[in-house]
Amino acid sequence: MISRKISALVFLLIFAFQAALAQELPHSSENALDWLKKMADAPRKHNYSGTFIYYADGHMETSRIIHKVDQTGEHERIEVLDGMPRIVFRNNDEMKCYLPDSKRIYTEKRWFRKFFPDLLPQPFEGINDNYYIKETKRERVTGHECQVLVLTPRDSLRYSHQFWIDIETGLLLKVAVMDGNEIIEQFAFAQLEIDGEIPPNLLKPDQSVITEEWKVNELVTSVLKEGELKWQVKKLPSGFKKLVEMKRNLTEKSSLVDHIALSDGLATVSIFIEPVIKDAPIPVPGFFTSRGAINIYVLTLGDTKITTVGEVPLETIKLIGDSVSKKD
Repeated sequence: MISRKISALVFLLIFAFQAALAQELPHSSENALDWLKKMADAPRKHNYSGTFIYYADGHMETSRIIHKVDQTGEHERIEVLDGMPRIVFRNNDEMKCYLPDSKRIYTEKRWFRKFFPDLLPQPFEGINDNYYIKETKRERVTGHECQVLVLTPRDSLRYSHQFWIDIETGLLLKVAVMDGNEIIEQFAFAQLEIDGEIPPNLLKPDQSVITEEWKVNELVTSVLKEGELKWQVKKLPSGFKKLVEMKRNLTEKSSLVDHIALSDGLATVSIFIEPVIKDAPIPVPGFFTSRGAINIYVLTLGDTKITTVGEVPLETIKLIGDSVSKKD
């Protein structure tokens, strides 16, 4: 009992020390915030095509991206070049994911977009409240001169980030997510062309290989009105706001799943609430790490399973997951 009290006291002291440090961080400069706005706007203004690499936990994955902007909006193709073949086509918010090995197509209208290099929501809010943004050096990435921004969290509830932003277009060319001094996740272009001509056929699936054997699964998302969901996050951690409440039919789920999405202006967290299926294996509560910056926390409340997933530290995931409750 005594040792547990000592551990709790040490934790509180560390937390208080981190909070004191956070309060000393100054307001971000207007120049730094202007770079961030330029980065948020860039994917909606420029054509680009190239190859980028994702690295985390010793795992490396290469993808090819083609992105076009025209009078009808944004159109994109992302093809994963390593491991199981996957190709995602996007027309504005309409997504189609092609899985050639299983001959399946998953379609969904996305409520929120966050794919490298488009990592900031529009409009972005609250980032300066939660992170100190600072211009540092300039470096070259794939032959493009970049301004490096460092985003230092103002508390222990989120990770720090480094952004490499093309000085001409504002496009994000590289990002590193940091836990202290350790890089836990990184995206970076290895080859890139900006503002080149993109033929429309490159943004469409090859219909010659799509046969009757392919099965289409439509994933439906129903956005709910404020307070319509029977669940709530009773106490949001500092800096986080609710984005949306939804009901979704996720892949391989037999019933609709309640979904609450949160953000601090950069990091996102999703809470999935679903009934425990009768005669199915009992969910194992606890912490799980998928890869890189993503952490997962599972718990059960009666006959309900609550899964909290987000690109934040375990401390934050637990605070959010433990705050989920049914409305009175």
